[in-house]
Amino acid sequence: MPFDLPPACRELLAGQANVIARSQGIVSGVETDTMRNRLRYGHWQQLQRGVYAAFTGEPTREAHLWAALLRAGPDATLSHNTAAERHGLLDQPSPAIHITVPTDRNPARCGKIPGAVIHRSPSILGKRHPAMTPPCTRVEDTVLDLIQIARSFDEAYEWICRAVGRRRTTAERIRDALDARQRFRWRREIELALGDASEGALSWLELRYVRGVERPHELPSAMRQVRVRQGTGNKYLDNRYGEYRVCVELDGAAAHPADEQWRDKRRDNWNLVHEKTVTLRFGIRELRSQQSRCETAAEVATLLCGRGPTVGAPCSSATCPVSSEACCAS
Repeated sequence: MPFDLPPACRELLAGQANVIARSQGIVSGVETDTMRNRLRYGHWQQLQRGVYAAFTGEPTREAHLWAALLRAGPDATLSHNTAAERHGLLDQPSPAIHITVPTDRNPARCGKIPGAVIHRSPSILGKRHPAMTPPCTRVEDTVLDLIQIARSFDEAYEWICRAVGRRRTTAERIRDALDARQRFRWRREIELALGDASEGALSWLELRYVRGVERPHELPSAMRQVRVRQGTGNKYLDNRYGEYRVCVELDGAAAHPADEQWRDKRRDNWNLVHEKTVTLRFGIRELRSQQSRCETAAEVATLLCGRGPTVGAPCSSATCPVSSEACCAS
């Protein structure tokens, strides 16, 4: 970076991944001709219209984010998938840079930014993280924004699971952010889902198990995400029925590659040998339809009844195979 730039400009560049908007350069004391010459002789490069990188070589991801934000104008904030990337909810950079600007922003000012998707919100300033740079929505508001554009409720719940499961926030904080929004898609369902997430149901499969297997068939509530110490370290059990010494895992071959299946088997064997705990494994096929959930409930109820007090009752489905009498007979 050239050292003949005014101190105010150098300070600005240091805080913006060496990226600067033309308007910022002028305010910080850099003449328009100076910026034009630096571009002409290759000392700087243009990343967006009116936004420059004060270096040569390949721009970093951070530089591209700053460039898109500066092109979008004052109060622009990284949001949605790009904010999820910044908060560690995505493992790869989002293909497009998602930016939210105030609703009253002139559409012509930021309507077409190469590589960016523009969203609008009347309350974007209240959703910004107080310390993160580049400016980014808070993790709770990021989750809620992604729920609003989710293609299905399962996809929406997956964002809650990622945020809570990766310890980026809590279900309670997401609920507080939800309460601050007047209109919201799936509000009632999301409120219920946040309650399930706070109790440890941290995947959409687990949510289906709780709502489609346990509750409608009057099975006991399992302890969720129970940590157990094993010889190779701590392991987490999805659903543990402690009194019955039964564990229900929701993954199996349908969800895990071969190496993880091997670790699953090791965990199951360890539970059986050291804690006399029997493990049942279910995947999407066992939880997809009403009938398959009823059949899964019948399997769980039969095993529980054989190892402890009688539990289980048929749900509202006329063909539900769960019955207390059958459990007792087993």
